[in-house]
Amino acid sequence: MKNQITQIILLIVPVLFSLSVHETCHGLAAYKLGDPTAKLAGRLTLNPLKHIDVIGLLVLFITRMIGWAKPVPVDPRNFKNPRKGMLWVALAGPGSNMGLAVIFAIILKFVGPVLFTTLLYPIKMMIEIMVVINVGLAIFNLIPIPPLDGGRVMVGVLPENMARSWAQIEPYGFVILLVLIFTRAVDYVVFPIILKIVNTLLMI
Repeated sequence: MKNQITQIILLIVPVLFSLSVHETCHGLAAYKLGDPTAKLAGRLTLNPLKHIDVIGLLVLFITRMIGWAKPVPVDPRNFKNPRKGMLWVALAGPGSNMGLAVIFAIILKFVGPVLFTTLLYPIKMMIEIMVVINVGLAIFNLIPIPPLDGGRVMVGVLPENMARSWAQIEPYGFVILLVLIFTRAVDYVVFPIILKIVNTLLMI
C-alpha cells in the first residue's frame, strides 16, 4: 500500500504537467493560425484544473502510460485553410509531448547518475516517469480515432469525401477507445510501441 501511495505521489506532477502542456500547445497552435477560441476560453494556461478530463486522468493513473485531457475548443472557420489548420493543431499536442520526452531523457542522462546516489533519488524516478508519460500521451493520442489527435490528423490527410466519413466517427470515439482499453487491445498494439520508444530514449 505504501509503495502504491508513493507511486501515485510521483505520478502527480508529471501527469498534470504533461497533460497541461499537451492541451496548451493545441491552443497555442490554433491561436498562431488565427483562431482565438482557446485563448478566449482561458485554455492557454498550464493550470491543470483547466484541462483535466476525469476519465482520461483516471485511465492515465491506472495505466501509467496513456490517457487524455479535456479537448481545447477550436473553431477551424478561423483558419485560412481549415483542414490544414486542424492538422497542425492536432499534431501540436503529441509533438509537444515527444519534445518533452526527449528533453527529460537528456536531463536524466546528465543528472540521473548523481541523483541515484543521493536522497534526491525520487526526483530521478520522477524524471523517468516524465519520459514514459510523455511518450505514452504522444503515441496514444495519435491513434487514428476522432476525437483523439490521430483522428483529426486522418481527417486532415484523407481525401475530402473520406475525411467527412471519418469525422462522423467522433461521437462514438471515446466509447471505441474505452472498449479498446478494457479489452486490452491497446496493451498488445500501443504499449509495445511506447515501450520501444521509451527504452530508446533512456539509452541516449
